[in-house]
Amino acid sequence: MSKNQEIAEIFEKIADALEFKGDDTFRIGAYRKAARILKEYPENIEDLYKKGDIKKIPGIGKGMSEKIEEYLKTGKITKYEEVIKDIPEGILELLEIPNLGPKTLNLAYRQLGVKNLSDLERVIENGELANLFGMGEKKVENIKKGIELYKQGRKRIPLGIALPIVEEIIEEFKKYVDKIEPCGSLRRMNETIGDIDILTTGKNKIEIIESFISLPMVKEVMAKGDTKASIIEKSHNLQVDLRVVSEDSFGAALQYFTGSKAHNIKLRGLAKDKGLKISEYGVFKGDKKIAGRTEEEVYNKLGLVWIPPELREDRGEIEAALDNNLPILIEGKDIKGDLHIHSKYSDGVETIEEIAIFAKSLGYEYIGICDHSKTSKIAGGLDEYTLKRRNEEIDNINSKIKGIRVLKGAEVDILSDGSLDYSDKILEQLDFVIASIHQGFKKNVTERIKRAIDNPYVDIIAHPTGRLLSGREGYEVNIDEIIEYASYKKVVLEINCYPDRLDLNDINVIKGKNKGVKFAIGTDSHNIGMLKYIKFGLGIARRGWLTKIDVLNTYKWEEMPLRRRTNGSSN
Repeated sequence: MSKNQEIAEIFEKIADALEFKGDDTFRIGAYRKAARILKEYPENIEDLYKKGDIKKIPGIGKGMSEKIEEYLKTGKITKYEEVIKDIPEGILELLEIPNLGPKTLNLAYRQLGVKNLSDLERVIENGELANLFGMGEKKVENIKKGIELYKQGRKRIPLGIALPIVEEIIEEFKKYVDKIEPCGSLRRMNETIGDIDILTTGKNKIEIIESFISLPMVKEVMAKGDTKASIIEKSHNLQVDLRVVSEDSFGAALQYFTGSKAHNIKLRGLAKDKGLKISEYGVFKGDKKIAGRTEEEVYNKLGLVWIPPELREDRGEIEAALDNNLPILIEGKDIKGDLHIHSKYSDGVETIEEIAIFAKSLGYEYIGICDHSKTSKIAGGLDEYTLKRRNEEIDNINSKIKGIRVLKGAEVDILSDGSLDYSDKILEQLDFVIASIHQGFKKNVTERIKRAIDNPYVDIIAHPTGRLLSGREGYEVNIDEIIEYASYKKVVLEINCYPDRLDLNDINVIKGKNKGVKFAIGTDSHNIGMLKYIKFGLGIARRGWLTKIDVLNTYKWEEMPLRRRTNGSSN
């Protein structure tokens, strides 16, 4: 694990402990913000420390800088040891359970002796929790649902955690092998991962295995054989399995271990109909091996074009491949800009100019700055006067920096009655508008979103279901009705790339595509390091069968199919 990640996790734990103790919201928010910045910061914190540049990290103040330096010098942070010394170890784990707030947990700890998950389940079962002041059966039911979500989440690994780990291992390990690829649900870009599997081929299998178990990120070796090894990596204590296969079977093994199970079952049936057998070793006609070196030749021998991994879920992809009718899926090179970025004006870290310069270095033609609207006070939402100042700054930046266009956007809150946080007169001055819900998740959400869609200045609905993979089920919303209405009104739905959201998910993207909905892929970035999250949104888009014409930010700004156009200029 990098020092960035190590320090970020300590800051998160400090915030958790302070929240349990009922500390002030500002201090808790400061630690969470610092953790988020460090997790996504593109440079190595150790390199910055050596150059004396720790204090130059945007959004990291003097106090946090001192704590970072303390950790890099001593390997510990005194503040962390102070805040957790009188908190039972199991309590911090319980703070990860959805619907269980720190005040409730503190009460259960002090009055019922709850110190861990089994204690919590016991007081729920015997009714003691429901009898606490301010509780009741409904709150207890919500906590029970949260426990179930928490347990489910621990069984699978979020893509946002698994993919960076695998990318780091592959980058470190690729010099030892001829070919290397991730397999399973990770290669299919599923939002959660069951197992982490890596497939390799090379001349000396034993040497490959020894190199794998000796990688710097290895915490523990679980198993080692001639062609297989399992390790526990350091950063998240996750098991990673490596399999070494012969070169003439690499394609067949890659196809087989990528899955999905349903996809492979259908392939086996197709092979059987043709008098063939397919396995991880190759495609066979009788005893003769007729394919296996590459995935392409495996699929071709079955009468199919190669099927992208993201589609391999038995959702009609084999039938489409038989008809040579697979979509040409969207790719990273198709993306011309990011349409959901927060600047320092609200709760982002960098200035608009810093964001623009960095985005230009990525090859983007435009970026959409979408600071929060005034009701989102906790996120530094902009009042009308501040929004006007920000827009003037964007005009100045556009006249100064060539080769990239900064778009005047806003993430505008949908209020409890479905109205928007800014007047139409204000919305009219923006290049585009993203509308979203940030409070009142159980209050007429479907009708509120539909009313927002009715507003002629709303272009995009952000994170339409409100779910969080870490344990929030999302709004009480009829997403099918929203998809239908967005299609009718020609409003775009967002695929939010933030790894804990991935909202819309692939199933809802497919539903939207079938209704003719257009989509925007937005990272929801709060610092420039988060711009890399575009790959997660692309994964969801590809799993949803999207082509470049389905996605707003593959178009040039002037050609973007928005319901409300500004003719390429600000109003």
